[in-house]
Amino acid sequence: MKVKVLFFAALREQLGTSSEELELPAGVATVAALRSHLRGRGGAWQLALADGKLIRMAVNQDMAQPADTIQAGDEVAFFPPVTGG
Repeated sequence: MKVKVLFFAALREQLGTSSEELELPAGVATVAALRSHLRGRGGAWQLALADGKLIRMAVNQDMAQPADTIQAGDEVAFFPPVTGG
């Protein structure tokens, strides 16, 4: 299944990319599984998407929880919490 993955703010800077189209392997069907799959790339990916890091996620521009499923053609975004002031 192919999805579009977007990275915003500090994540974009750490990973050196703002987006990519990705063919997911079988078994990657939730937002948490996608995060884990990306973390498996190692290096900056492992650090930026580490389990302990607070990262917000959205699927098709709707806020998502880790257990939310993703479908072929979905747009999945990862971004750090936003603060204002």
